[in-house]
Amino acid sequence: MIRFLVGLGLAAGCAASASAWAPPADFLELRAKDARVARIGFELATANAPFCDDKVPATGLLLHDMGAYADPQQMRSALGLTSDIAVQAVVPDSPAAEAGLATDDSIVSFDNVPVSALPSDENKRWFRLERLRQTMTEQLAESGTVSLALQGDEAITLRGVAACRSRFEVGPLGKRAVANGERVVIGDKFPGHEWPDELLAAVMAHELAHNVLRHRAWFDANGRQRKYVRLTEREADRLMPWLLANAGYEPSAAARFMETWGPAHSGGIFRKRTHDGWDERADMIAAEVALVEARLAAGEQADWKTHFRREDLPNR
Repeated sequence: MIRFLVGLGLAAGCAASASAWAPPADFLELRAKDARVARIGFELATANAPFCDDKVPATGLLLHDMGAYADPQQMRSALGLTSDIAVQAVVPDSPAAEAGLATDDSIVSFDNVPVSALPSDENKRWFRLERLRQTMTEQLAESGTVSLALQGDEAITLRGVAACRSRFEVGPLGKRAVANGERVVIGDKFPGHEWPDELLAAVMAHELAHNVLRHRAWFDANGRQRKYVRLTEREADRLMPWLLANAGYEPSAAARFMETWGPAHSGGIFRKRTHDGWDERADMIAAEVALVEARLAAGEQADWKTHFRREDLPNR
């Protein structure tokens, strides 16, 4: 979220008459979206970790950096913070929640390093938080825990749990959703923000599928030809119900997502020549749902690593 919050009303110094302690409505709306996406992403990534080859420790902690705003002091005042790094959201039942962290906790140090000592870049306002995320991930992978201190010197020890490698964020993509191998970004105007959890989870499962199936790495090595983009989209579609089932969602939500989105969006990505038609995609997903449900009915796991059929891409 730090990539575009500099444009929010408070950061730009909009309503001068507003209370100094009241964050603007657009910030609160975006925070709610970010928290929901983080929660669903945590569910998907941790539940499918047993079947992912590439795993990272996840904490369920979402941070933001006041330095990413046009007026950091104004933002600190609006949120009642005493530090530039603060808790943006905490995923319920995650290690961060178990550690007692809460929204708008001010964090003053990480592993005894003061926030004020963390390197920053005025030209890259995202740099400090991105570097901090990387450092925390490395520390968690190495030792299993990371320590941090809240205002008042309250010490917190944060552990990590295994998750498929993917970070989940809301970003300035409008109505799009994308995956880049490391992240899943849901556009701030994506209609799925208004849908039930299971349908938004299906969207996110599709993007997560691109990451766990390493489609970006394959394209980097082999080129991005249209016919192969179509095959990777089919793979991501068909893996959706497997990922959803492991996270506790109905596998059929994957087909319902396509049926919800497709008819109303005859343009956009679902009509591009790199994708099958939405109705064809819904049929392929439904066939995969039947396979997943049969395994669940037999008391088995949705073990996609073993039982999922990959598309025929060269050089695999």
